[in-house]
Amino acid sequence: MENFNRLNDLYFKKLLGDKKRKNLTLSFLNGILNKDDENCFTDITFLDKDNEPLSLEGKLSKLDIRADLNDGTQVDIEVQVCPFKLMAERSLYYWSKMYSEQLEKGAEYKKLKKAIAINLLAFDYLEDEQDWHNIYNLLNVKSHKKLTDHIEIHFLELPKFTLKDMRKIRASEAWIAYFSGKYSKEELEEIAMTTPAIKEAVEFEDTFLQDKIERRAYEQREKAIRDYYSYISAFKEEGLEQGMKEGLEQGLKQGLKQGLKQGLKQGLEQGLQQGLEQGLKKGLQENKIQNVVNGLKEGIDINIIAKITKVSIQDIEKIKMEFNL
Repeated sequence: MENFNRLNDLYFKKLLGDKKRKNLTLSFLNGILNKDDENCFTDITFLDKDNEPLSLEGKLSKLDIRADLNDGTQVDIEVQVCPFKLMAERSLYYWSKMYSEQLEKGAEYKKLKKAIAINLLAFDYLEDEQDWHNIYNLLNVKSHKKLTDHIEIHFLELPKFTLKDMRKIRASEAWIAYFSGKYSKEELEEIAMTTPAIKEAVEFEDTFLQDKIERRAYEQREKAIRDYYSYISAFKEEGLEQGMKEGLEQGLKQGLKQGLKQGLKQGLEQGLQQGLEQGLKKGLQENKIQNVVNGLKEGIDINIIAKITKVSIQDIEKIKMEFNL
């Protein structure tokens, strides 16, 4: 399939989140975590979640891979295709849940195991970092010594990745080369000579695309992503246009009114400025409500609408009831 998106998180979960292919998941993890043959992870247990949204509706809910490794280490792998400014906060939040859920009430802290969050990003996120792979721990700001090795968060930014030498490729680079979509099948075959798991991944990809149900689910997910981008773009355009229009109208009215009292020139300048600010604010607020209504009518998930419009979920629920949606 031309332009197949290997970062489609539904496909990603099928490829690396299935116990039938746990050898591929272990290859990916050992590569990303830079494990050698002596200290590599040898087994993995996937943790199924009740909120796993593998449906054909294509909702943009969280799809990730949660698992326990053979030494008790907890790991969460998430693919994020849509740019998100609060990715660090999001990752830390889900890391904290993963870490805290290890203990039952009354259990001892010594039973806690290391928790690793791996974020595979289809966009540039860390503006001050040049490398495609960045790792964060909990360190002393002066000595840079670790307080604990229990926290580890990885950001893998695919747009920053470039393969320098296929003859000297590491496992982590082989996997990122595969998911980046920058390399042809012929080049991936060459890469597979040093990382055999890539060959198996390519073979699974072919099987996946030949399955009509799987392909339909993949296409629905891609559509949801495209709709998300269109929705954001529409919000920005409509909000700015409506806000400017109402701000200008209100600014002119207020400017003329003040001009009669303070002098036409001064009143127009000050009144127009104040009116534009107030009108723009009012226009944008009213347009937010309309955007929420449009999103609800389109069946967009409430959490996504709240994230884009900056309207609280509680207020969205009120709007939903008021407009009988």
